Amino acid sequence: MSENRPGDATRRPPDGTSPNGPGDDVLVVDASRLKRTIAGTAVGNMMEWYDFGVYSYVAVTLGKVFFPGSSGPVQLISTFATFAAAFLIRPLGGFFFGPLGDRIGRKRVLATTMILMAIGTFCIGLLPGYDTIGIWAPILLLVVRLVQGFSTGGEYGSAMTFISEHSPDRRRGFLSSWLEFGTLSGYVLGAAIATGLTATLTETQMLSWGWRIPFFVAGPLGLAGLYMRLKLEETPAFEYLAGHEHRTMNIREEFRRIIVEHRRPVLVCMGLVLVWNVTNYMLTSYMPNYLSTALAVPEATALLVVLIVMAVLMVVITFVGRLSDRVGRRPVLMTGCILLILGSVPAMLIIRNATFSPILIGCMLMGLMLVCFSSTEPATLPALFPTDVRAGALSVAFNISVSLFGGTTPLVTAALVTATHSLLMPGFYLMAAGIIGAVAVLFAPETAGRPLPGSPPVAADEAEARKLVGY
Repeated sequence: MSENRPGDATRRPPDGTSPNGPGDDVLVVDASRLKRTIAGTAVGNMMEWYDFGVYSYVAVTLGKVFFPGSSGPVQLISTFATFAAAFLIRPLGGFFFGPLGDRIGRKRVLATTMILMAIGTFCIGLLPGYDTIGIWAPILLLVVRLVQGFSTGGEYGSAMTFISEHSPDRRRGFLSSWLEFGTLSGYVLGAAIATGLTATLTETQMLSWGWRIPFFVAGPLGLAGLYMRLKLEETPAFEYLAGHEHRTMNIREEFRRIIVEHRRPVLVCMGLVLVWNVTNYMLTSYMPNYLSTALAVPEATALLVVLIVMAVLMVVITFVGRLSDRVGRRPVLMTGCILLILGSVPAMLIIRNATFSPILIGCMLMGLMLVCFSSTEPATLPALFPTDVRAGALSVAFNISVSLFGGTTPLVTAALVTATHSLLMPGFYLMAAGIIGAVAVLFAPETAGRPLPGSPPVAADEAEARKLVGY
């Protein structure tokens, strides 16, 4: 079957009915194009989040290299403060790249963010430590992290938009979940390399040169990701919009529309992103360091636990995404929120036993809470906004929420544990996130199986298109 562009998309018959009203097109996405899109976006996302996540897996070592004059807890807090700084600049990246994606297309933005992230991560591996250049070492680390944050601000909203707009309406949950499969793959690769280095090198070797290796790996990974993204084609929804006399808005006009006309979906998006990312960064970024510093678990063991949990999530995530296509997005999301509210403190009580099996069980419970969000939200969030402002609105709402709540999770939780001396504080923090997430779900529309706002229905083949238009 040939690829369907806006001009030759399958159209409703004169006497048929369309889910979007009379006269609308039904876009049929070519199967080979869809496979390239899923593979290219997921692999590119894997490399992007390997780059961003590997920092947290060597955070303890980085604290000793860049903040050597501080005590252990202060080193960790200082390292996570630099980690959080990248999130504070993420909204600027979202404000820049999101509207740009609505103007010039999603594909070009994704290629640009890939280049920036690879360069930033590779440069961390080149930085001299505090013993070599003094205070300039942490300053340069902060600068490079800001470059990473700016890149990531344009990455994830654009990637969610890209894969959602390519996906047939009835399979959007399943296909969009492959984006997070890519994210988990990046985290697993970063954790695996960090675990292997920690287990095989001495502490002296890690402090001297071993910590640089994960960052140098970003160079060839970035080139591979860029190659795959350059092979991708623009989304059918954006092509359809461009082919129907779409008037490109300037940035000021787009921001006005986002804030004034789409205020409610922006707030819903921020609430959903909050619960997802607090859970995500609690598990993937804070837990390895919580286990090694607060519970005195060997660093290699702490990394191994998180590595196992993420590998399990990679197996189940697409199945949960498929489930959301059948039962709806809201039931899956609400299940995750209820699990957070009821299960977070028990999970931390189990982890507090500080031996391998209880730690693994507790972190696995946290991972099952996370998968309810990571499998479903990549399809849920883009459906909150119409095509002409989708990338911009999603990037703005997503990055503000991540910056204020998600990226600061390791820093705030580490500070709370240090201040209160309560090892259950991560559980209480997750409970609060679950409550906020549940409120957001109550106000979120159900979007499973429905066309994206402002876009015609999208089908996987001609037969499905005929069903959509009623003949």
